[in-house]
Amino acid sequence: MIELLQVLDRRLLLAANDQHSPLLDKWMIFFSERFVWFPAYLVLLMALVYLFGQRARLLLPLLLFSVALADSISSRFFKPFFARLRPCHDPELSATLNLAHGCGGQFGFMSSHAANSFALTVFLWQVLPRRYWLAKWLTLVWAILLSYSRIYLAAHYLTDVVAGALLGSLLAWGCATLYKRGAARWWPAAI
Repeated sequence: MIELLQVLDRRLLLAANDQHSPLLDKWMIFFSERFVWFPAYLVLLMALVYLFGQRARLLLPLLLFSVALADSISSRFFKPFFARLRPCHDPELSATLNLAHGCGGQFGFMSSHAANSFALTVFLWQVLPRRYWLAKWLTLVWAILLSYSRIYLAAHYLTDVVAGALLGSLLAWGCATLYKRGAARWWPAAI
């Protein structure tokens, strides 16, 4: 079963990586760059402070905690524990790959980019009111594009990305649940 999964992982990675073009390379690098998104994160944090008022004193630390925890667990625990080479470091694959953005660290399981982006996305899906449906969908599209870019750039296999997304989603769900309980207890009139 694991061998079949590894074969599928490689085939899907090669299919995504073979679609390269100079324009698509630039877009995938853009989606994958963490520092590119910092201005958007800052605007998002300011919008959350505006929307949630006093409740942001609980919301922001829990949001940041879910993302930081997803990042820490994926990169400090899973990557060294499983020591699965990134596709771009795999001697059988690396010579055949289009490495438009270098390679990154040695190990890839699980994707920190996917864990972080899905932690942010799922947390927002849990706490934002329904009227912000467009913002919710935009964050989901962003998380999917960012995660796909990691496969396209040969930094991760699909299973690395899916595992990271699941980890981030579960942590965000837990932190959002804590936020809802705390907000209902300390600011019942605001909910």
